[in-house]
Amino acid sequence: MFWEDAKRAERQMQTVKELKKWLELYRELNDAVEELQLAFDYVKEGVTSEQEVDAAYRRTKELTENLEFRNMLREEADQMSCVLKINSGAGGTESQDWASMLMRMYMRWSEASKYKVTISNIQDGDEAGIKTVTVNIEGDYAYGYLKGENGVHRLVRVSPFNAQGKRMTSFASVFVAPLVDDSIEVNIHQASISWDTFRSSGAGGQNVNKVESGVRLRYQYKDPYTGEEEEILIENTETRDQPKNRENAMRQLRSILYDKEMQHRLAEKAKVEAGKKKIEWGSQIRSYVFDDRRVKDHRTNYQTSDVNGVMDGKIDDFIKAYLMEFAGTESN
Repeated sequence: MFWEDAKRAERQMQTVKELKKWLELYRELNDAVEELQLAFDYVKEGVTSEQEVDAAYRRTKELTENLEFRNMLREEADQMSCVLKINSGAGGTESQDWASMLMRMYMRWSEASKYKVTISNIQDGDEAGIKTVTVNIEGDYAYGYLKGENGVHRLVRVSPFNAQGKRMTSFASVFVAPLVDDSIEVNIHQASISWDTFRSSGAGGQNVNKVESGVRLRYQYKDPYTGEEEEILIENTETRDQPKNRENAMRQLRSILYDKEMQHRLAEKAKVEAGKKKIEWGSQIRSYVFDDRRVKDHRTNYQTSDVNGVMDGKIDDFIKAYLMEFAGTESN
């Protein structure tokens, strides 16, 4: 029976949901095209104003562009939720403050996009900001939209932490992986897993948790293609429930391993499709220069002077520019 295989049923229902969404978007665009045609006919008869025709045209154009944009996200993982991790670079307080500003930027973007945001682990900076944070962003196509944020983000500003008011450069790295669920098959070697537990404090460090509810997962990973070995370290302090934190840590491990396999496939495609641009996942991707009022993406050359807007989460234009240029390098 269909429902007896829960994973298969879940995958099938996800496919149905996706097809239903495409049909809804097509009908919406088709209705807008018909309304635009009627408006054009009516304006010739003096029934409709030119302003109303212009408004109908803008709506149709916007719906068409949105549908084309969504069509850029065709990879298996694109429609998934994602895990976003930010690490501060060298430079102490300045870089840690920059990491916290990036965290706020992505959280504001996620909230505006109606995604569910959960901080699964965070380590505060020594004086200000954060050393690292791991955030789950849940909702349709969260990974597809944010996958291009992978890489190093550079800040240039007059430092508020420097008494001489010097111009400082800070770095933070962003890592984005699909947030996989049980319906995705990922090969995990249980013998390669070890666990530690630790106490995690509450909000603001007030109520210290007397129980060791925080979990630290160590996974000894061996790349099946290159033989290289590395330790994957995941900490989760999301809840006061240790079993729940273990479950969340395992979900993040599945996401990381799935992402590694996906990156290998992309690399193999890049070798075959030598004429296409290569995506540099770990390089410096964007500069935020505050006193020059400029944010520039070095891959697409898209830039804006609306620094405050960007730091407030308005990064859709950067996301769109990246996907429009690079989405084709990820598919056959």
